[in-house]
Amino acid sequence: MPASRLPRSLARQQATGNWMLLAPGVIWMTLCLVLPMLMMIYVSFWTQTTFAINSNLTLDNWAAFFSTPTYIDSLLTTVRLWFITLALIFVIGYPVAVYIGLFVRDKTVQTSLLVLCVVPFWTSFLIRVLAWRPMLGTDGAVNIILLKLGLIHQPIEALLFTQYSVIIGMVQIYVVFMVGPVAFMVSRIDRSLIEAARDLGASTARIFFTVILPLSLPGIVVGSIFVSVMVLGEFATPSALSGDKVNLLGNIIVTQVGSLKWAFASVCGVILTVLMAVTVVALLRIVNLRREI
Repeated sequence: MPASRLPRSLARQQATGNWMLLAPGVIWMTLCLVLPMLMMIYVSFWTQTTFAINSNLTLDNWAAFFSTPTYIDSLLTTVRLWFITLALIFVIGYPVAVYIGLFVRDKTVQTSLLVLCVVPFWTSFLIRVLAWRPMLGTDGAVNIILLKLGLIHQPIEALLFTQYSVIIGMVQIYVVFMVGPVAFMVSRIDRSLIEAARDLGASTARIFFTVILPLSLPGIVVGSIFVSVMVLGEFATPSALSGDKVNLLGNIIVTQVGSLKWAFASVCGVILTVLMAVTVVALLRIVNLRREI
């Protein structure tokens, strides 16, 4: 073989090898993600009647969603509870992650603390959700403790079967997904950067906002993506802790599927998928994860 053709042959072999490595993932993503999403979009335009569904294309399902106050309210409630939950998870999880990643030097202790954060995941998701019912009820542990401390004079009824109980449940369940990525990024911060900033006279607040926070931003973005995708798709926690008084888009989808209204459920699924995609894209624009991680 001529020497001039050898590099081209090697390049072709390398390209073939790369495609062979990519093929399983591409096939899997196509069959399990792309095709189901395309089918969901297609079904959302089918004609839905009370007892049947056919493939005649129509916009009636989309018009019904955006013209019904109940469904618009569920969409707005989903966005509102997602934002509140994400904010609370950041406020609670970020300090914990900074402490574990920055102030705990022993790797064994770091690992032990992170394992403690995921201990609740050793039990069933449903059990963790339902465990909040006796905790938040009028005769529950939270009200009993507050009464004994003298902080309240009568039980707080708004703790259960309201939006507050849903937020409390989702924060407790998903806060670990913020702690893990942030703790990982904070643990990678070179301590000499903090010492240099302190030697130059920077205050603790300035060190945090100019060194720690920017360098931990990739972890915040990753944690926010994890939390956002799971919270936006929630249906079990609102159903269990609100007594079906709080309906997110996920609950609407479950109800429509249970009623065999596949077309309308697909409409809600498409809207939820678009909402998730917009959220993830917006978060990814904050920082270049490929470069930072």
